[in-house]
Amino acid sequence: MNKSEKPKRESPEYMRISLASAMTIKLHPGLFYRNARSNCINLLLTYDKGCYANCSYCGLARERKGEYKKKSFIKVEWDVFHIDEIIEKINTRGKFVKRVCISMITNKRAVEDTKIVSSHLSAEISQPISVLVSPTILDRNDLVDMKKAGVDKIGVAVDLANEELFSRLRGKNVRGPHRWSKYWDTVKLGREIYGPWNIGVHIMIGMGENEYEMVEMFERCLNYEAEIHLFSFFAESDSALSNHPKPQISVYRRMQLANFLLSEGYTKKADLKFDEKCRIVDFGIEQNKLNKYIDSGIPFMTTGCRDRDGKVACNRPYGNCLPGTQIRNFPFKPDKQDLERIKMELKQY
Repeated sequence: MNKSEKPKRESPEYMRISLASAMTIKLHPGLFYRNARSNCINLLLTYDKGCYANCSYCGLARERKGEYKKKSFIKVEWDVFHIDEIIEKINTRGKFVKRVCISMITNKRAVEDTKIVSSHLSAEISQPISVLVSPTILDRNDLVDMKKAGVDKIGVAVDLANEELFSRLRGKNVRGPHRWSKYWDTVKLGREIYGPWNIGVHIMIGMGENEYEMVEMFERCLNYEAEIHLFSFFAESDSALSNHPKPQISVYRRMQLANFLLSEGYTKKADLKFDEKCRIVDFGIEQNKLNKYIDSGIPFMTTGCRDRDGKVACNRPYGNCLPGTQIRNFPFKPDKQDLERIKMELKQY
């Protein structure tokens, strides 16, 4: 290395960390709207050459403008820190941290580096560790190795409701390497290796699907005994879908409620009723029970990996909306005013 060259700040020695996570463990100053906090520390592998996938909505897409380490991801900056500095802060702020999640990118170095980082974290912190995997570059042995390294849950970001949308937005149509079948093979393998409900499938609402198709997606996940981690599409500037609109809030609320009711076994897909535009008009449950579940506020809270007590740790404060009156995923229990707004939103079509 020439004296003028700066040493590379790449994984596994260095990791990117989400702004909310950095704020929680005091690597970055700032206050959370309504005193929310990121109970899961979200880390991202980092390489100068970045990710070679080209998902049309992703901030890290290969063809999105800008230097990889300066690209935003899920609408926020992810600063780079040495892994040991992150570990020190996690241990200092331990009571606020309920889980740590490592996000892979589609880079050939990421597989082995994920194992190294998982093992290092497992030896140094007491919190459980998840990995948001990149199925395209993984095989069964890699998933087994990650479990041996201390990982107890994995996430698979299928994102789209059907194969046609997946191919159009993540696969061949955008010159991307991802394939629908490979992602579902990884969900199946994950269920086999990590056990039921230790797999989380990421799903985005508002990508061109209708509500019936999304309910079919929910049912498919639940048949695999995979938890559903729900996101509302939130366009990344300069991405191929930068002008794609957010889903209507009424649609997202119905999908949140349907996900909750199906996941908890309070209703079945066969009992749901849809109108001519494939919108849910009946959740297949008595109104008084439905009102009780809505009033709990739980269906509208963030869905993500859980802590050791079974509570959602990955609450991603304002990860798919701006702080304000129209929170999409609540990182805390909605209050009375929130619930009044939610009930109005559910009535809209």
